[in-house]
Amino acid sequence: MDRRIRVLALFLLCCFVLLVAQLGNLQVRQAAALKSSPYEPTTHADPYTGQRGEILSADGFVLAKSVKQAGGGYQRVYPQGPLFADITGYVNQVNSNISTGLEDEYGNPFGTSAKSQYLLVHEYPAHGLRGLLNQRQGTDTITTTVTRKLQLVAQQALGSYSGALVALDPRNGNILAMYSNPSYDPTKLSSSDAKAVTAYFNSLNPNSGSSPLVNGVTYNRQAPGSTFKLVTTAAIFDRDPSLASTVWPPIPYTKLPNTTSLLHNYASEVCGGNLAQILEKSCDTAFGLIGLKLGPVNLAGEANAFGFNQQPPIDLPSGEVSASVFPPASSYSANDPFLAYSAIGQYNVQETPLEDALIAGAMGQGGTMMAPHLLSHVVDDQGTIVETYQPRVWLHATSSTTAGSVLNLMLGVAKTGTAAGVFPSSLNVAAKTGTAETGSNACSADWIVATAPAGPGQTPTVAVAGYLPFQAGLSCSETGAQAAGPRVAQLLEAALAQQAATK
Repeated sequence: MDRRIRVLALFLLCCFVLLVAQLGNLQVRQAAALKSSPYEPTTHADPYTGQRGEILSADGFVLAKSVKQAGGGYQRVYPQGPLFADITGYVNQVNSNISTGLEDEYGNPFGTSAKSQYLLVHEYPAHGLRGLLNQRQGTDTITTTVTRKLQLVAQQALGSYSGALVALDPRNGNILAMYSNPSYDPTKLSSSDAKAVTAYFNSLNPNSGSSPLVNGVTYNRQAPGSTFKLVTTAAIFDRDPSLASTVWPPIPYTKLPNTTSLLHNYASEVCGGNLAQILEKSCDTAFGLIGLKLGPVNLAGEANAFGFNQQPPIDLPSGEVSASVFPPASSYSANDPFLAYSAIGQYNVQETPLEDALIAGAMGQGGTMMAPHLLSHVVDDQGTIVETYQPRVWLHATSSTTAGSVLNLMLGVAKTGTAAGVFPSSLNVAAKTGTAETGSNACSADWIVATAPAGPGQTPTVAVAGYLPFQAGLSCSETGAQAAGPRVAQLLEAALAQQAATK
């Protein structure tokens, strides 16, 4: 017994000696080095002027980094300029100490979760006695799911036009590209020059809904036009299957109940037929009548099942993500003529491009809508992966039978319908166009969604949505296929090629 006590006493004495030695080491030998360390909390405690971790693209490009300044502190810079502004956001160091985008989601000093501290200087968990004696601080690096290559495709596809493009992998929710015009340079909002920051911020018209500071993919909502007919079509199969076999009369317009107003087809064309034919031609009269027959409870219920009136759980600050809107069933009266317009994605239906891409993607995934996300993985300052994003389901929007039926109808839209000729036939694209007549003088706001490959036995791996409001340079009569179609096609083809190259 005495021998064991002596051994224990000797062990405790050694531990005490080591502790005293380490304290002396930290307080004397390493004092000067620690005082000047970027991780020293008393000199660089401010998360807006101190060092922050890097943000990287999936293909290894630096999207955000901290550069040490001669006068002390750090300057946050964004080497890709406006290309990733919607994604990274920015850190305002001098005016209001705010952060946006991923900078805020993963580098918010007021956040309570571990993920909100990744980009900030923080203490790493100690492991074992050595870890206790050598407690270290550092910042993590976050790698995103987006690639510079696809971002450039999206940017170049939009060119000088205002609009938004988003591509995602519907199998896991990975955002592959997300870009909207107009954009801005985050570095100019992260400068230490307060006067320059203020001038640049004000030049971006920050109080306008069309400001470059507003995320055009996740926040801006517009009437989706006929792309919403995908939801209306799903509602037929889910809530009133008898309508799937109805043949609708070929007419240029239809009279709506309780009003003298007429619902016209686009350009007053004559259209009708079975469900496949009316979706291919995007026949407003038929879908307006379908909406009235479905009724507000069925149509609103289907919209909610697909994520309307819910904020998509993408990893961006909640203030930068909008819930798409479909009015509650209670807002419609019996035989309400406005329900016909809601069924074709107009009246007061509002949708984000992100939601539109998620709907198209769900049709190729058996009705399952995966949570969209930008984070791929997190690496600590020693190069060790500390977190890898795990895909998760957001919604089971509809049955696999319904999703498969709608996807098959979307193939017809791309082959012989309103999107014919937009995509190469070899890609087996399923698509839906939208031409919402909501602009000035009833000029159109143009949409298109697509997912591929969607042929027999294939599982789509890319879903894309594109939106262009009516603006100078576009014809008032241009459709979703004409205005948004070529841009979505460019991004879809590039995303599929990138996936093929990395197999």
